[in-house]
Amino acid sequence: MRSFLISGVAAAALLPLPAFAQDSGAAQPTTNSAPPDTEIVVTASPFAHGLADTPAITAKVDSKKILESGGSSIASSLADVPGVSATGFAAGASRPIIRGMDFNRVRILENGTSSSDVADIGPDHGVPIDPLSARSIEVVRGAATLRYGSQAIGGVVNAINDRVPMALPTKPFSGELTGSEDTAADTLQGSALVDAALGNFALHADGFIRDTDDYDIPHGVEPNSFFRGHGASLGGSYFFGGDSHVGAAIEQYNAKYGIPQEDSHIVMRQTKALTRSVFDLGSGVLKSLNLDGSYADYKHDEVEGDGTVATTFLNKEWDGRAELLFNRLAFIENSALGFEYQHRDFSAVGEDASYLFPTTTESEAGYIFTEIQPAMPFHLEVSGRVEHVQVQGTPASDVPTTRNFTPVSGAIGALVNIGPSVKLGLTASSTGRAPAMTELFARGGHDGPGTFETGDPTLDIERANSLEGTFRVRTGGFHFDGSIYSTWFHNYIYGALTGRTCDDDGDCVPGDSEELRELDYGQQGAHFRGVEGEASLLLTGNERRGLTARFIGDYTRATLDDGDNVPRIPPYRIGGGLDWQSDPFDANFMLSYFGKQNKPGAYDTPTPGYVSLNAGLAWRPFENNRNIEFALVGQNLTNDVQRDASAFNKDDVVMPGRNVRFVVKIATR
Repeated sequence: MRSFLISGVAAAALLPLPAFAQDSGAAQPTTNSAPPDTEIVVTASPFAHGLADTPAITAKVDSKKILESGGSSIASSLADVPGVSATGFAAGASRPIIRGMDFNRVRILENGTSSSDVADIGPDHGVPIDPLSARSIEVVRGAATLRYGSQAIGGVVNAINDRVPMALPTKPFSGELTGSEDTAADTLQGSALVDAALGNFALHADGFIRDTDDYDIPHGVEPNSFFRGHGASLGGSYFFGGDSHVGAAIEQYNAKYGIPQEDSHIVMRQTKALTRSVFDLGSGVLKSLNLDGSYADYKHDEVEGDGTVATTFLNKEWDGRAELLFNRLAFIENSALGFEYQHRDFSAVGEDASYLFPTTTESEAGYIFTEIQPAMPFHLEVSGRVEHVQVQGTPASDVPTTRNFTPVSGAIGALVNIGPSVKLGLTASSTGRAPAMTELFARGGHDGPGTFETGDPTLDIERANSLEGTFRVRTGGFHFDGSIYSTWFHNYIYGALTGRTCDDDGDCVPGDSEELRELDYGQQGAHFRGVEGEASLLLTGNERRGLTARFIGDYTRATLDDGDNVPRIPPYRIGGGLDWQSDPFDANFMLSYFGKQNKPGAYDTPTPGYVSLNAGLAWRPFENNRNIEFALVGQNLTNDVQRDASAFNKDDVVMPGRNVRFVVKIATR
């Protein structure tokens, strides 16, 4: 099977094909065709903006970068974005961390709607989004995050794909085929997608398969770290009346992955329906009405080593958004008024069912987003959101409890041009977040992270008051994007280890004699602050064909008001490298140092620093079809021992060692 798929992809590369492009369907710029600042980001605003045109710095990763990173998770695809790291609990369970915030403070979306999983309930639970289907992944902070919910204090990660086409393809038929194999886990993966235009109809289909063994580490193999996954989708849209269209898609995602250092694995399944529609309302005050929605039926089994199912987690979730866009109103350049509704039913059956009894979470929210251009050098963004959240569950008291919250949030961001080369941004926000169901109602042992968790049903709304300054420079061949930020939390909610261990029945004793570490949810004040930046210097040639030096760095410090450290915060990072781009060849390397995390939370453990060297080489051998591409990608080439400071299992689990990946990509339009 392995050799057949790789050979098939390689052979297809030699077939005569029509004109090629990096992204199928829409007329997107290829990798070497446009400066990064000209790329449009859709998550940062309901109105089209370039990457450098928002007060807070937005990041965008394209499909080429996703493929080179391995395409195994959303988090791994964002590894080179300053301020973003990842939980590394298991090969099939990794979520992005933004500025030290994860789970209920980073909202993960697919085309603007919920990922609808249970990854926020435990670090061993995966995110059922296939990165290989994404045309891009965007990371957004600032005023725009309030469009997507108060559970986006840290930011929004949005995987954008064409599963519901948003534009008619420029050609009747287009497609893309990728395949790769790597050495660290004997990984084989492949993906395919097809777009077609039939009159006013746009159709899309895609699928992926990924098969990995236990991965290599510097001194052996990490046991039970395998991943097997496959999925597919089918969607279409009908276009009418100018820019109006209605569309829908159906998706299926299936995965099976091991929990390292444990004798268990997870079998995950999700079926999801998406709808995306735009109705053009004319050229008056009203611009358009956008309707997006999703429904997902999620299930995963936690399977013991002997094949018995210990626990089954179930999640059924609705998410819908209606957004009305307005044309210019006096000094208000653009504005959007939106409404969002979410309904989520969670339950668990089996051994870990006592961890969290069935819960129902329902929220209704209204929001506004405006852009104001008072004078040419200035650009303002203002947003506000009001939510009503109801959470029903059963805490450890065994008394069914219903909590209602009404968090109110607001943000304002300003961007000013200082001459032709410098932009300064400032964003201030105050965001309220309702406690999540685990924080309120957790009440038992969870074997995945090895914790016995107890929620607090009396928790109050968490409030984050944030201030962020950004600095951008574009002069000649030098680019710099930097941020400095500070967030003061009132009633910060966190899970604190107590130093005790417990058995499955909740009998806890001091020390580590029992299997599960006791973790209690509580809240107090906290302060997050940090800096991050990315710089590039063109050494020779131009942005499309030349040699560029690149530097990145980020640092987050997070403390509680009682003087303790916030637990599980990633360490600082600093790195640099070179990128060479040309029509037939690309080459790059990045050498990074990840610092020691010697300020862990109470009863947590420090992690040592490590060096990581990544490199890549891409070859497009056919002059007339440059987007037939063969690539070699190396990761952790220093084969250094790497431990994830943000993971519960960091003392036992080592991240993958040296890995070399061979990639083939073919796209036709």
